[in-house]
Amino acid sequence: MAGPQGFIQEFSEFLKKYQVIGLAVAFIIGAAATKLVTATVNDIIMPIIAVLVPGGDWRASVLDVGPIQFMVGDFVGNVIDFVIIALVIFLIVKLIIKGDTSQKV
Repeated sequence: MAGPQGFIQEFSEFLKKYQVIGLAVAFIIGAAATKLVTATVNDIIMPIIAVLVPGGDWRASVLDVGPIQFMVGDFVGNVIDFVIIALVIFLIVKLIIKGDTSQKV
């Protein structure tokens, strides 16, 4: 059984080998970016759409099919969030690949 020093060294090697710190930083930045995109959609894009939607409350838009209610407004907001996040990630990856001379674009 390894002592405390052996455990600390093994843990340190694990962090370096699997780049866990970089992954954690990327996760935190991704979470912050998601909040930013959601705020952009909710505070900038959707007020424009709300003017076009009768009643103005786009998130509460519901499609009634018999006894079933589909929350169309909330779904559309989440689709727009996803599209913006996917576009930003695509552009970042494309920029990284363009800067990497070992990859052919």
